[in-house]
Amino acid sequence: MDDDRGRDETPEERADRNFEDILQELRVVLTGTQLISGFLLAVAFQSRFEDLDADEIVHYLVLVGLSALATLLGLTPVAVHRLHFAKRRKGMIVRLANAFLIATLAVVSVLVVGVTSFIFEVVVSSAAGLWAAVGTGAVVVALWGTALLAHRGRSSVEP
Repeated sequence: MDDDRGRDETPEERADRNFEDILQELRVVLTGTQLISGFLLAVAFQSRFEDLDADEIVHYLVLVGLSALATLLGLTPVAVHRLHFAKRRKGMIVRLANAFLIATLAVVSVLVVGVTSFIFEVVVSSAAGLWAAVGTGAVVVALWGTALLAHRGRSSVEP
């Protein structure tokens, strides 16, 4: 069957392909999330951790929470698939997995801003941490904006 995107595939084949794409993207995101989580876990066991003030500890714990949230969001599409794959509901699985992937990307974006800010805060100063957060946040907004607006001005689907 030829769909509106020029592919000769059934709805089931399209759902399978889309889910495979989502899984590949999750592999990339979760690898990055694991690296950030590992960094955060290692920080607590460094001798300099005792030198953090109360605000820095709160900042750190928020980042650990965001890291856990990003990991759980990224794992949820796999759980959804495991729970529903035999029920011939691949379309629903793909839609839900896509939503969780976007949520994961949003949380990881906030996490990257927070980790960058935390490093600058601890290594340089609170003011440097704030500037790092503003700068990194601006880059995140610009990149997400570019991604959201990427389709404007194009009248046809490109390969």
